[in-house]
Amino acid sequence: MSVGFVQRRFASAFQRFAYNLSGFNKYGLWRDDLRYQDDDVAEALKRLDQKTIDERNYRILRAVQCSIQKTYLPKEQWTKLEDDKLYLTPIIEDVVKEKREKKEWSKNY
Repeated sequence: MSVGFVQRRFASAFQRFAYNLSGFNKYGLWRDDLRYQDDDVAEALKRLDQKTIDERNYRILRAVQCSIQKTYLPKEQWTKLEDDKLYLTPIIEDVVKEKREKKEWSKNY
């Protein structure tokens, strides 16, 4: 057994442990649902399709309802690390890159 395999396995186990410890998965939320809504996030949300926005809003409203009732979702509805996808992060990275390019362009021309 190689050291690299053990390190990857330990990192994976630690990542799963930290993900479950964070608690937002007990409400059915995804990591990108937790982003603070600044200008970049607002622009990225404008670029999402309506179905994805509706799914995001449903997850957030369901989490708020659970929080108000001081309950969690049933365990089978918790978000698993494997199911959690970063749907907003790539778009935010594009927005930031475009802003940087626009700033650089206006500075040079």
